Amino acid sequence: MEQALYLNNSYQKEFEASVLKADENQVILDKTLFYPTGGGQLHDTGKLMYNNSEYIVLSVRKSELDIFHELDKEGLKPGDKVKGVIDWNRRYKLMRSHTAMHLVSAIAIQDTGALITGNQIDIDKSRIDFDLEEFNKELLQSFIEKANKIIKEDRKVKSYYLPREEALKVPEIFRLAKAFPDHIKDIRIVEIEGIDRQADGGTHVKSLKEIGEIELLSFENKGKNRRRIYFRLKE
Repeated sequence: MEQALYLNNSYQKEFEASVLKADENQVILDKTLFYPTGGGQLHDTGKLMYNNSEYIVLSVRKSELDIFHELDKEGLKPGDKVKGVIDWNRRYKLMRSHTAMHLVSAIAIQDTGALITGNQIDIDKSRIDFDLEEFNKELLQSFIEKANKIIKEDRKVKSYYLPREEALKVPEIFRLAKAFPDHIKDIRIVEIEGIDRQADGGTHVKSLKEIGEIELLSFENKGKNRRRIYFRLKE
């Protein structure tokens, strides 16, 4: 998706774009830094500026081909040249939490063979859902402790693309394969050096030390082999 600038630079905070379509307070831009809700990660917020007016971006969602920005008011029209600014504090928290989620999930898989069945990356806390038979606080705490130890090693995090046909030859990188519909021909891979590699369209930090320290908050038994843990990042 050429309009998705966040895929190539998660650290960029501002951009300029043109309005392609406008339907009341919903607009589509020719390119955007605003991440749309998806893959368990919440959308970005921020603002669009046109002339002397500011339009607050309340939410962002995507279809197969377009990214829709919900604004706090109407007024923009096709052809308008806007400047976009994302809420960087929110974005950075989500980036750190998303990379932390990859790390903890990778450790759980390596230690137990668990399957990841879902996740939700939020501002104050995040969750990971597992298909896992054994379930106790000591086991879950061990995932967090190992993650924090690896964070101190400051391993690098990188993203790159593989042709779909090549990526499908490595099925273990598709933790949540339904997030990549058939029309996507090049699959974006996020790799934590020596730890994890998976298909992912979210925003991430460049090095593990940026995550800080992970704290286990709680865990739930959601039914047969259905386990859920909640964690947060210490400030």
